[in-house]
Amino acid sequence: MNTRWPRIILLIHWVTALAVAGMFASGVWMVDLTYYSDWYKTAPHWHKSAGLILLALTLARIVFRLVCTRPAAHGNRLEKRASKAGHLFLYALLLSMFTSGYLISTADGRAIDVFNWFAVPALGELIENQEDIAGDVHFYLAWTLIVTASLHAIAALKHHFFNKDDTLKQMLRLR
Repeated sequence: MNTRWPRIILLIHWVTALAVAGMFASGVWMVDLTYYSDWYKTAPHWHKSAGLILLALTLARIVFRLVCTRPAAHGNRLEKRASKAGHLFLYALLLSMFTSGYLISTADGRAIDVFNWFAVPALGELIENQEDIAGDVHFYLAWTLIVTASLHAIAALKHHFFNKDDTLKQMLRLR
């Protein structure tokens, strides 16, 4: 059993944490932009592009998690089960967020340009009112993801300050 997380998993974890916080903040900010704002087209372009890059990182992270050894989990049996369930839920939320974002962005049949480097093709409108339905789903998933990620961070702090174990140190590579 490995005593440390591989650096690539730690890097993707922290990039994901920062990106999710930034994407959430930008999403909340973007809904109030007006057509006459200088950011009206730029902000969604960056948001979609960052989301698709984060999708690629998340898929890579899932693959790395499946093939890399991991350090032993800390805590009692209930905490370990909750940790596993929480991580699976976070991955499910992320993948659902990417899917709903894609469905919002491509309902009109246009591809998504990722930072003008390449385009991800659209499937078009698969269901009636897809953009609105996917938008509602995306909104509630975003809030659920932020709350769940916050609980995840609180759990890490609990392990560090109350359990006095190495969970947080492992994620900061301080051990």
